[in-house]
Amino acid sequence: MSDCVLAEMTHAAVRATQWEAAILPFGATEPHNLHMPYGTDNIQVELIGRRACEYATRAGAKVLLLPTIPFGVNTNHLRIPGAVACSVTPTTLLHVLTDLVDSLERQGIRKLVLLNGHGGNELKPFMRELHHRTKVFLCLCDWFRMARDLYPNIFDQPGEHADEVETSLGLAFFPELVKLEQADAGEERSTRLDAVNRGWISITRPWHLATTNTGLGDPRPATADKGRKLMDVLVDRLGRFLIDLTALPMSDAFPYPDGSP
Repeated sequence: MSDCVLAEMTHAAVRATQWEAAILPFGATEPHNLHMPYGTDNIQVELIGRRACEYATRAGAKVLLLPTIPFGVNTNHLRIPGAVACSVTPTTLLHVLTDLVDSLERQGIRKLVLLNGHGGNELKPFMRELHHRTKVFLCLCDWFRMARDLYPNIFDQPGEHADEVETSLGLAFFPELVKLEQADAGEERSTRLDAVNRGWISITRPWHLATTNTGLGDPRPATADKGRKLMDVLVDRLGRFLIDLTALPMSDAFPYPDGSP
């Protein structure tokens, strides 16, 4: 039994602790190229959350990992041939978050980290939606952005989806579910609009048109060693943040200093 993972704890253990913060992981259930499991986002985000909470707990922080929300926004995945992507709309996800924030606030949890593992879950607008409606301090960590500054030191060809990065994490932490020999090269198809291809203009990419087999980025340079190196960085950075977050007392100005500017 973990002493920071809600799903594994008894009520006797949970009620004996005054929790200073909680982490709510967001994942998705979708295809990841031809070689990774549909639950890749869920597995990764829960691993990162668990390890970061354990890191902070060892330092004395009282932080609780909540169960992962396994369904994400995949409305642009629904025409992929043969796929079974389990999608919700952004408004559905907002309602789920709203209800959970309300229930956590009523039970005394005042700090909540949204730990996101799926690029389609754009959660920052949700935080703005709830900002003036709750006393819970909300913050967002998209784990796939947290260590990008170090990618050139770890990876050869980082991509975006089921790429060298995600595949390396898979080889390191759930290798029995990764079939690298089946992988597609992960090439992205260009549109006929130059501004979109250059990133000046954004669109919602129809995944069945933008990719061949849902991969974005070549996974073949992936290794388990690269995955372990990345995980070490992610856990250290998120774990240290959790320690800092739980150490600061709540106030009307949180997380800024009290008093006038």
